[in-house]
Amino acid sequence: MLWKSTEQTGTAEPRFGTVISTGQAEDFIALKVKIHQRLVEILNLSALDKTPRETLRAEIRGAVASLLDEEKRLLSPAQTDQLVEDVLDELLGLGPLEPLLKDDTVNDILINTHTTVYVERNGRLQLTDTAFQDTRHLVRIINKIVSAVGRRIDESQPMVDARLADGSRVNAIIPPLAVDGPLVSIRKFAAMPIHMGRLVELGSLDEDMAKLLAAVVAGRRNVVISGGTGAGKTTLLNALSAYIPDEERIITIEDSAELQLQQSHVGRLETRPPNIEGKGEIPQRELVRNALRMRPDRIVVGEVRGGEAFDMLQAMNSGHEGSMTTVHANTPRDAISRLEQMIGMAGLELSPRAVRQQIASAIHIVIQAERMEDGARRVVSISEIVGMEGDIITMQEIYQFKRLGRTEGGQVRGVYQATGLRPRFAPVLAARGIDLPASLFANQAFG
Repeated sequence: MLWKSTEQTGTAEPRFGTVISTGQAEDFIALKVKIHQRLVEILNLSALDKTPRETLRAEIRGAVASLLDEEKRLLSPAQTDQLVEDVLDELLGLGPLEPLLKDDTVNDILINTHTTVYVERNGRLQLTDTAFQDTRHLVRIINKIVSAVGRRIDESQPMVDARLADGSRVNAIIPPLAVDGPLVSIRKFAAMPIHMGRLVELGSLDEDMAKLLAAVVAGRRNVVISGGTGAGKTTLLNALSAYIPDEERIITIEDSAELQLQQSHVGRLETRPPNIEGKGEIPQRELVRNALRMRPDRIVVGEVRGGEAFDMLQAMNSGHEGSMTTVHANTPRDAISRLEQMIGMAGLELSPRAVRQQIASAIHIVIQAERMEDGARRVVSISEIVGMEGDIITMQEIYQFKRLGRTEGGQVRGVYQATGLRPRFAPVLAARGIDLPASLFANQAFG
């Protein structure tokens, strides 16, 4: 039954109790929240998940009509339809966020307290008319998100990383750390991951670069994807993973499970934050160590941030070729420096030269992604680590994005070009049956 029995509620008829006169009309959002709260009292919530949305919509429409009648509120058919949809979103989804989550043109949702919501479309921030009833309403939505993945947010732990069911990344922070009210950032992921062909269509890289990267992954070269926040690192990592053969066993390790690998043999691991007593935390480093005991062919770490970088390099150097990870850095050289710093966080007494030798022997390719001023995300460099010269890791750039200026509309103009250098790993790929034609690296009017 969708409605609670009379034994549970005293009546199966929806009633507000106190009638508000027409002259005391409330704000539409307040009305929606009040109706939602009353429906929660009279609905059999355990039956909601088993009820088709269309059936539930018809039931809710009848209840809303009765409640509006008792409230002596007269809404147009369009307003009633919107109210029913909003109430459904409150009951089954994330309330005011649902329309934004369903909008494929929205990449990011940025909530600055309950009154202000921005979205990113095509690389540009736009203010929306979405709002929450009050801070409690927003906090309730946040709790609904984080509790679904076994996490919590409260005064003792006022910030949290979580994810939605589709893998979209969520970060939330509440008072006292957020001075004016809760702040939420949602990085949306597509229902199906973007494939490499689509990235070529979008201009994120060209066909020759895509062919090279496909060969790199199929040929089991170790890859680091570098870039700043919002540069598209995880999207690119998902696209690259499509070239991993289906028969290989892959273990993914993430703070919040976001990767959408399409292979059949994937084991997904996710870190665990400490509980309310401050115990029980499982960081990425422990998961990387554990993954080595799970007989993986490849290990994919969503992002290295600390001491797990050393364990990741050890995995790459000990038979888990073709492993991949991402790191926050502005250039390929910065990515190497950051890895060196993170290995220092592991608490090991290694000389700088020993650390660099580990990096140089483990990593073959560094892919640099960048989010440009016009909002476009591009692969701006593909560099190979070729070894050591003295105490310095040597690299050579194979492809780069060369800027040519800006259009009148503010779009960044540029071309993807090979530098003319053939990668040192080409013979290794050739031995594995992957031939890279010389034309792939021909320097055409470079410079």
